Amino acid sequence: MRLVISAGGTGGHIYPALAIINKFREKEINFEVLYIGTHNRMEKDIVPAAKIPYKSLKIYGFSKNIWKDFQNSYLVIKAYYDALKIMEEFKPDVVIGVGGYVTLPVVMAAKKLKIKTYLHEQNSIPGKTNKFLSRGVSAVFTSFKDSAKYFPSPTNIVYSGNPASDNVHNLKRISKESLGLSSKKKLLLVVAGSLGSAALNAKLVAFLNQSKDKDYEILYITGKSSYESFKENKFSSNIKVIPYLDNLAAFFPNCDLIISRAGAGVISEILASKVPSILIPSPNVANNHQYYNALDLSNKKEAIMILEEELSSNKLTSLVDSLLNNSLEYQEIKNNLKNKEIVSSSDIIYNYIKEDLKNAK
Repeated sequence: MRLVISAGGTGGHIYPALAIINKFREKEINFEVLYIGTHNRMEKDIVPAAKIPYKSLKIYGFSKNIWKDFQNSYLVIKAYYDALKIMEEFKPDVVIGVGGYVTLPVVMAAKKLKIKTYLHEQNSIPGKTNKFLSRGVSAVFTSFKDSAKYFPSPTNIVYSGNPASDNVHNLKRISKESLGLSSKKKLLLVVAGSLGSAALNAKLVAFLNQSKDKDYEILYITGKSSYESFKENKFSSNIKVIPYLDNLAAFFPNCDLIISRAGAGVISEILASKVPSILIPSPNVANNHQYYNALDLSNKKEAIMILEEELSSNKLTSLVDSLLNNSLEYQEIKNNLKNKEIVSSSDIIYNYIKEDLKNAK
């Protein structure tokens, strides 16, 4: 089988794409893959480092700058013809778009060439690109069951979960001791995101100062862009600050509680780890999708959501202390996560596509 997969811009798109590729590699004897991403974003480094053949398209997301958007309209058209050429040479059996604006010209080109084409939507509320592209594809795989109602043609929607969750079980576990943490104390993990968040980091400094000499430890991951300024703070010995942790999902099972943004990828990994969490959605994302991601879990009592504008150090300190002392709320969330069925998303996607290809013959 020959697969073209396209995803770009953030880890929330890239890592599910890599999980899908790994599943196809595992299942297919004769398998070739080509990843199409952008020329200037993080996938251009991550994908080749994973020894996956890579082609780039020069394309940018649309903004509110009329001149830039006019220029980008030309780049979208050029990227479409470049994608046509790439696929005419590679001759894929299947094309999968896993999110990011780079998928627009790729999926449109695949449709033009009448190649079997599929999408994966990570967020509870789909973005404009996937809504537009969903017409005429063979299937749209979703991370959330309720996402189907947001698509114009819900008949081709398949609930698969998020393939990023498979990473929790496939990665080699990272121990507490390897990071200088105690195996005997409870652990709170605070993660601000792969690129950090200045607004969130600033609000959490006071919380960390109030957590001095607690009987639990805190591992705070600032994000690379915020680490230099953040490490100037002097915290007590129960708090460890690091800029980044590769394969972070491999560390989640060690944690008793996680504080995080509410990106679709990290949520899927937290759910797969079955660790209670406090989710603080970023207000600065398209369609406010992090809010709806967190709301879905909060409504099911699988996590706690706090809006950034409602966040205070006193509120967070009180909540964390209560949860880590095994409050009834913590036990309810823990039990709900324990009883939640975690599907193998990559298996569902692979099996569906294989059956679809067989039926198309």
